Amino acid sequence: MKASQFSDAQKAFIIKQGEDGTSVAEICRKAGISQATYFNWKKKYSGMMPSDMKRLRELEQENARLKKIVADLSLDKEMLQDIVRRKNLRPGRKRTLVDVMRSDWAISIRRACAAIVFDPKTYRYKSRRPDQAALEQRMREICQTRVRFGYRRVHVLLKREGWPINQKKTYRIYRELGMQLRNKTPKRRVKAKLREDRAEAVGPNDVWAMDFVHDQLATGRKVRVLTVVDTFSRYSPVLDPRFSYRGEDVVATLERVCSRTGYPKTIRVDQGSEFISRDLDLWAYQRGVTLDFSRPGKPTDNAFIEAFNGRLRAECLSAHWFLSLADAAEKLEAWRRDYNEQRPHGAIGNKVPAALMKSAHATSPCCQ
Repeated sequence: MKASQFSDAQKAFIIKQGEDGTSVAEICRKAGISQATYFNWKKKYSGMMPSDMKRLRELEQENARLKKIVADLSLDKEMLQDIVRRKNLRPGRKRTLVDVMRSDWAISIRRACAAIVFDPKTYRYKSRRPDQAALEQRMREICQTRVRFGYRRVHVLLKREGWPINQKKTYRIYRELGMQLRNKTPKRRVKAKLREDRAEAVGPNDVWAMDFVHDQLATGRKVRVLTVVDTFSRYSPVLDPRFSYRGEDVVATLERVCSRTGYPKTIRVDQGSEFISRDLDLWAYQRGVTLDFSRPGKPTDNAFIEAFNGRLRAECLSAHWFLSLADAAEKLEAWRRDYNEQRPHGAIGNKVPAALMKSAHATSPCCQ
């Protein structure tokens, strides 16, 4: 039975008849209602006037409406608590959150967008941008083969291949694909002071930097790699691995390399026993090369080779497993050629014309 079938005045009259002594059966027969309905009305409206009954009904409707609002707010609160743990910044990310909310909470697009303050029109917007799946796939391939490359070097490689893309788009796609590197840089407590008597390199073969890097073979045997880099052009003339190194070995390697690329004016080295040996000092004197030694405990005096060694370890030594000394020499030589001919370098290195680098340096094979 519909509640609107009887008005408030009729309900009040039916209840008043019962209070006057009329039997319940007679009242229900005349009104056409069941005894259960009569007793429900009596329990609810006994002693009320029609105006009071109307007010009670309005209060019940308002109460029901408030309960629904509270329920909706609690649901929205639960949804927001679930979403707060997820980052929602850009429209693409918010579209994903709306889809997740719709599937998890079975709500409409309008309500999901309202919960995260997102315009439904923006959610329904279809991008007219050309498909970039091929570009994303190429960036994945580059990052998989060049695992230590940041977005700037990836951008350089893409430009070389002819992709019409600017650096900001490269960075955006690079971040969306989750390819960014997480390098935790240690805090420096003391500012390093540069040596004031050093002149900046102005051309190739002006200043070289030289050092050793240690690694080991798959058998566990230790290997030392002599690393050399031109501080102006970022050209690496040699990477020479050996089981042991003495002063005469350093001289032999430098002589072989310099006969092809030319002799540098200055070589920056540390205070290692191989570099302070008489053999290297005599060779430098005969060839007119100045040995610029770093101060003890100051690796920043030879920062170029330290940075080069870090790249070598991250991109080659940590990425390969050397089975033998010959295998190490082959892989180091492949990385050196790639570093000199393909790999994008820093701001200074990228400004050096390729013709100048080729004319100043000839590719030299690694020591066997």
